Amino acid sequence: MKFLNNNKVSLLCAGLLFASTLLVSCDSENNGDSNSESGTAELKVNLDMPLQTMESFGASDAWQCNFIGKNWPSDKRNKIADLLFSKDFDADGNPKGIGLSLWRFNLGAGSSEQGDASDINDEWRRTECFTTDGVNYNMNKQAGQVWFMKAARERGVEKLLAFANSAPVYLTQNGKAHATIKEFYNLKDGKMPDLADFWANALDKLKTEQGLTIDYVSPFNEPQYEWDGTNQEGSPATNANIYNFVNVLSPKLQSKGVEAQIVVGEAGAYEPLYKTVSGKESRSNQVDYFFGANSAKKISGLSNVKKTISAHSYWQAWPLNEMVSSRQLAASRIQGAGNISLWSSEYCVLESPGTSELPGGAGAGRDLGMSLALWTARIINTDIAVGGVTSWQWWTAISRGDYKDGLIHVDDGASNGAGNSDYCKNDGYIRDSKTLWALGNFSFFVKPGMVRVQIPSVDNATSVNDVMVTAYKDAANKKLVVVAVNISKSAKAYKLNLAGGALTDNKLTPYTTSETLSLKKGTAVDAASFEIPARAVVTYVGSYK
Repeated sequence: MKFLNNNKVSLLCAGLLFASTLLVSCDSENNGDSNSESGTAELKVNLDMPLQTMESFGASDAWQCNFIGKNWPSDKRNKIADLLFSKDFDADGNPKGIGLSLWRFNLGAGSSEQGDASDINDEWRRTECFTTDGVNYNMNKQAGQVWFMKAARERGVEKLLAFANSAPVYLTQNGKAHATIKEFYNLKDGKMPDLADFWANALDKLKTEQGLTIDYVSPFNEPQYEWDGTNQEGSPATNANIYNFVNVLSPKLQSKGVEAQIVVGEAGAYEPLYKTVSGKESRSNQVDYFFGANSAKKISGLSNVKKTISAHSYWQAWPLNEMVSSRQLAASRIQGAGNISLWSSEYCVLESPGTSELPGGAGAGRDLGMSLALWTARIINTDIAVGGVTSWQWWTAISRGDYKDGLIHVDDGASNGAGNSDYCKNDGYIRDSKTLWALGNFSFFVKPGMVRVQIPSVDNATSVNDVMVTAYKDAANKKLVVVAVNISKSAKAYKLNLAGGALTDNKLTPYTTSETLSLKKGTAVDAASFEIPARAVVTYVGSYK
C-alpha cells in the first residue's frame, strides 16, 4: 500500500472508451434520481454464457494483526476472526462473518528488531523477521500474524498468500527495510539465491513447525514506487529484477518441496500493467513483459508460476470515467496475452473525490457507514465486471487509525484512532463497518470456482452511478448468486429472466447491506417482481434446475 505523509493522500475502440467517458462522468447527485418505479426492468441472466471463474476474495493482516493477534484477549481476537472468516449462519440465517476465501500474510523483513534504527517511525508498521542471518530461524516471531493465519484456516479460508514489502534487512543493500536507492531492488549484489533460500525456508518451516501451508507467494509489492521514505517497509524493483528473482525462486521452492505458486505484479495501480508510465519505464507494461506471447522474459513456462498478474485498485478509482477505462484497457491486454487471469490484490481509499462522495472528501477520517461501503462495492463490481478480475482483495483487514483503511476498526472507546504506539496494543473496542459487510455481499456467497455469467441487459461500464449487477453460478450445486449494487437514491424494480435453467419456486432470498442492515437475510422475493433498495448492496441467492 502506498501511504503519503499527513494522510494526503483489451485495447477497445476509441468510440467505446469515449462513450464510456461521457456516460459515467455525470455527477452522482444528479444521476439515478429519476424514479423507475413506474416500470419494471428486465434482468436477463444467461447461465449458458460463462465469463471468468472466480478464485477468491481476501484481505491483508498488515499491519495491525501482529499486536492484536498476540496481545488482545482471546474472546476479542476470535470475534474479529469470526467477522472476517466465518462461513456460518446464525440462528436467524444471517451470515456470522464475511467468509473470506484468501488471507494475505505480510512476511516481515526485520525492521521491528531494529527498533528506532529501522528509520520506520511507526512501530505498528515495522515487522519481525523469522531470521536475522538466514541460518537460525525463530518461528515464534510474527506470532500475532501466525495466530490469525491459523484462525483463518480453522474457519475454512481456502487460500493463504505470503507477500513481502522488502527483503530481510540482513540482505538489503542499505541494511534497512526501506530503500535509499531509486528504481532497483534493495538487495546486496549476488544475494538473490540467499533471498530465495529465505523464502523457501520460511514457507517450509511455517508448514512443519506451525502447520500452515502457504498457497501463493508474492515477493514484490508495488515495485513502481521508490519507497525511500520512513513510513513503512518497501522497495522499488524493475521488471528485470522480478524476472531474475522468479527464475531463482522457482527451483528453490521445488527443491524444498514447497508447492506454493508464485504470483507477480502487485502493481501500484492498473496503469503499469498495460502501458509505459513516464519515469518508470523499466517497471511498466508488466502484462506483456511477463506473459506476452513474444516476450523474451515470459515466465509462464515455469510450472510453479501462477498464470495471473495482479494490480492494486488505487488512484484509478476516481474520476469514474478513468476507473472504467483503466479496467477496460487492463482487460484487453490480459485477453491479448491469453490464458492468464487478473487479480485486484489491494485497495483502500487514497483518492480525494470530495465530500459529495465520501465523508471528509478523501481517505482521512474513518467511515463505518454506507458512503464508503457503496464506494467500495462500486469498485469491486467494476473490477469484476469490466476488468474481469478473478480475485478481489482489500488492504488492511483491521485498522487502529482514523482513516478509511479497515474493514474492522478498533479504538479505545474515546477516539476514532491514534498514532500513539500504545493505542489499542493490548485491548480495545471492535467496530464492524458497512464496508466489511458490503464486501461480504460478494465474499460470503461467491465461492471459489463459481463462474460469473453474462447479464445482457446490464452494462456495468455505464451504470456506475445507478444499479450495477453481476451474476454467478455454482454448476455443481445448481446455485445462482446475483449481487446488485444500487448507488442511486431510488429503489429499482426488476423481474428476473433466467436463460439456461429454471429458478426453483421462482424465488430469490435477499441478503442486504444498507444504512440499517448488515448482510441481513430477508424474506424470499418473487423473481418476477422484486425491488433493489436505494443505496444498498443486495445479494440474491436461489437455486435452479
